Amino acid sequence: MLKKSALFTAIAAASLIPLSQAQAADYTIDTEGQHAFVQFKISHLGFSYILGSFEEFSGSLSYDEDDVDASTVNVEVQVNSLNSNHAERDRHILSEDFLNASEYPTATFESTGFESTGDNEGTLTGNLTLHGETHEIEMPVTLLGQGEDPWGNYRVGFEGSTMLTLSDYGIDLSDFPEPMHELELYVTFEGIRQ
Repeated sequence: MLKKSALFTAIAAASLIPLSQAQAADYTIDTEGQHAFVQFKISHLGFSYILGSFEEFSGSLSYDEDDVDASTVNVEVQVNSLNSNHAERDRHILSEDFLNASEYPTATFESTGFESTGDNEGTLTGNLTLHGETHEIEMPVTLLGQGEDPWGNYRVGFEGSTMLTLSDYGIDLSDFPEPMHELELYVTFEGIRQ
């Protein structure tokens, strides 16, 4: 049961739900060693899908298992770090035609609430800012696990995903097939307790 989360991330993001550990704690999202991802999936002209990620982002969370309503998550994504494994396409996505990364270099997520929907599951709400527009989103989230790692750190891990309507963020895809008007955002990360 978590409350606030960020994302891309953007991204977005995240989830917070209890398991053991009965105290409030601050965590830093572990972006080293491929322990955190902000990824996306979007239709390619209605024929297949393009998968990609934002490879530079940072974030933190405060998680209190006994008072999840007091938990928070914040994430900042560097939009220029987009990678869909196709350099020419990436340049186009980052251009003024779509993300306009030169004018809007970051995307942020700041959580505003959480509602438990079951054991280790819930719905996270928060403000996603992308392409200069801010809107509240909802993201179903899951607590994947928590405990000590082999190096003596205490970790907690979450995942979540949601659908974004790109026109909500001023990204005009009206000339493209309708399946491309939405994007699935997927976030998973490990937080290291400070």
